[in-house]
Amino acid sequence: MRIPKAAHTEQPWRIHEFTRDFRIEDVWSFRVPDAGPEDFPVMVKALKTAYANRTDPLPVRFLFAVRWKLGALCGWDTAEESVGGRVASLRDRLPPEIARTVEDAAPGVDPFSEVYQLEDEAARELGNFTMHTIMHLGWVRLDDGGYELRMAALVRPNGLFGRLYMGFIMPFRYVFIYPVLTRQWEQAWLDHGRPNRHGKAAASE
Repeated sequence: MRIPKAAHTEQPWRIHEFTRDFRIEDVWSFRVPDAGPEDFPVMVKALKTAYANRTDPLPVRFLFAVRWKLGALCGWDTAEESVGGRVASLRDRLPPEIARTVEDAAPGVDPFSEVYQLEDEAARELGNFTMHTIMHLGWVRLDDGGYELRMAALVRPNGLFGRLYMGFIMPFRYVFIYPVLTRQWEQAWLDHGRPNRHGKAAASE
């Protein structure tokens, strides 16, 4: 579910210290039933496991295929245009004690690179010719005592072309990408997160 940007800015995340020159593009919440305060690393690992085994609907696969093909033809995703090339990594802004936290993060196969992972928040990044994007994940306690995952997309477009590109892809994100992402992430918790772990424990007793 898409939620107001204030739902991100009102939280005392460390990410605010390092992304003052980024804008908040979107903020979404995801249901994680039976989650507890210590389950954020479990959820992050579940997302990475689910990504490695996902099967996207045909429209989403088509959109990404077009995007990667354009990137290859236009040179948008070369090493020179990516994080570590034209795009300086957000990790360069971190104090050493936070930068070291990526050493304990679960490995992933998606295009994003680790920035940091704390007990209740994590940041990952992707850079190319069009923009520098930060995916921020946060663990939030709700009024009923439960928890939810929140994802904020923070972007720094690369000039006018980057801003035009973001405007062009906006309808595709809302109509195709985010609805699929919501189903996949919420299912990832059910398949690989805490409820699944409880089920395995009960079966072994």
